[in-house]
Amino acid sequence: MADQTHVLFVEDDDVIREATQLALERDGFAVTAMPDGLSGLEAFRADRPDIALLDVMVPGLDGVSLCRRIRDESTVPVIMLSARADSIDVVLGLEAGADDYVTKPFDGAVLVARIRAVLRRFGHAGGGRAEEPASPAGGGVLTFGDLEVDTEGMEVRRAGQPVALTPTEMRLLLEFSTAPGTVLSRDKLLERVWDYGWGGDTRVVDVHVQRLRQKIGQDRIETVRGFGYKLKA
Repeated sequence: MADQTHVLFVEDDDVIREATQLALERDGFAVTAMPDGLSGLEAFRADRPDIALLDVMVPGLDGVSLCRRIRDESTVPVIMLSARADSIDVVLGLEAGADDYVTKPFDGAVLVARIRAVLRRFGHAGGGRAEEPASPAGGGVLTFGDLEVDTEGMEVRRAGQPVALTPTEMRLLLEFSTAPGTVLSRDKLLERVWDYGWGGDTRVVDVHVQRLRQKIGQDRIETVRGFGYKLKA
């Protein structure tokens, strides 16, 4: 397991859980599969997986609450599984700290592609050693009012105090901070931050921007209606 990417998979449907576990293992992942949220939390704390795949509707401790508990303890990437693309559960999961989501029923190849895309963002290449996100050309510390972004040390400070960001939030902030005053469309951010080579749900971007604003200042990132977002220079 040491040379494999370890996936924690929490799903209460026996058929889906067993079939998905087999599919992931065939693609080279090591999988710990749990039927409910409480056992999933125990497995997370015991095994410290590389990525967590959580169904929204699981007994004991639902997927959104489990995601929130994981995020309180770790920045490990989290993908939520939801049975409905338009469900409020999708937004709740993202607000709880999930990095992405996949709707059910899903194709195994699509799920693996999304997992690998998330792992690339977090510096894992399917079990390889982690690497830091690429820093902008020139590197150094970028300053925007009371906000400081260290593009080499991958650290952020606001009014001199450290700001804890998840890797996805950090990548999003890097995109904004290296092009201050430039409007970045949701599609462009999906491509650059989420590594989507296909059309994605822009709610992922919107919720992450909302989470980032809560940490660096509500007025630091401006919404440009009909176009996207920009960081105030």
